[in-house]
Amino acid sequence: QVQLVESGGGSVQAGGSLRLSCAASGRAFSNYAMAWFRQAPGNERDFVAAIRLKSTYYADSLKGRFTISRDNAKDTVYLQMNNLKPEDAAVYSCAAVPRTSRPPSPSPSEYAYWGQGTQVTVSS
Repeated sequence: QVQLVESGGGSVQAGGSLRLSCAASGRAFSNYAMAWFRQAPGNERDFVAAIRLKSTYYADSLKGRFTISRDNAKDTVYLQMNNLKPEDAAVYSCAAVPRTSRPPSPSPSEYAYWGQGTQVTVSS
């Protein structure tokens, strides 16, 4: 079992920045690929970004504004979000899947472990 706890969400004006954190516990953190997803009301859960050990992957529409990183010494994955837009408002969740040689999947169904989510609100 892997337990995931997100933090760092909140309210920000358009153009602002937030950094989300996801702290993991329970298993060797470095054995897992980590990902961020988001879900706005009435929408499906969308892929945001993923990271293996160092390789990173992004939703095409978010490249250049969002950055995923991890600190294996702290068992934590981060999502730096810059130049936020009202359409970025959503509940952001981190997820974990055992790391393989393949890029992490952008499909939420592939991830076994999830945090509870953190709300991001962006006002125009």
